[in-house]
Amino acid sequence: LRAELAAECSLSPSQFLRRQQVLQLYRRILRAIREVPAEADRRYLKDWAREEFKRNKEATEEDAIRMMITQGNRQLQELQRTLRLAKS
Repeated sequence: LRAELAAECSLSPSQFLRRQQVLQLYRRILRAIREVPAEADRRYLKDWAREEFKRNKEATEEDAIRMMITQGNRQLQELQRTLRLAKS
């Protein structure tokens, strides 16, 4: 926890805000995945999301991070749209 706090303290304001956006996106994706009816699909999607975020954890290029957030939001919207259609 201390190392995490120290890392947060060394972030610039824009990096801090971007980090908050990434964490918020991750939480929103995990919440949406909870709505998936089939357990195997939920597990697959959760593992996929975890791996995607882990794979890009070391990214520092501001434009690349912004692009990944945009792409993640699109994928979240697609998942939410699919879940709505499945319920109707």
